[in-house]
Amino acid sequence: MPSFLFSPHVAPIIMLVASNVFMTFAWYGHLKFKSTPLLIAIVISWGIAFVEYCLAVPANRIGSAAYSTAELKTMQEVITLCVFVVFSTLFLREQLSWNHFVGFILIAAGAAFVFLGKPA
Repeated sequence: MPSFLFSPHVAPIIMLVASNVFMTFAWYGHLKFKSTPLLIAIVISWGIAFVEYCLAVPANRIGSAAYSTAELKTMQEVITLCVFVVFSTLFLREQLSWNHFVGFILIAAGAAFVFLGKPA
C-alpha cells in the first residue's frame, strides 16, 4: 500500500469515511427492517456503532497531528452527508429532491469556510 495513505492528512479521511458507513447503517439501517422489534434493532445498532467508534476515535487521534478539532469535525459532517446520500438512495431506495441537494451544498459551502485562511 502506498505510504501516503497512512499520513495524518489522508488516513483520518479514509477512516472517517469507513466509520460513517458503519454509523449510517447503525442509525438508519433498521428502517429497512421495521418489523424487527425495537430492542433488537437497538442492540444490533449498538454493535455496529462500536465498529464506528473503533474507526472514528483513532481517525481523530491521528488527524489531530494535521488538522484542528474544528477541521476534523467539519470533515466528519461533510463525509456524513456524502455517505448518507449514497446510503439513502441505494440502500433505502429513497429519492432525494433538489431542495435536499441545495441544502447539502450550502452545508458544504459553510464547511469550506472552516478551511479558508489555513496556512499551508
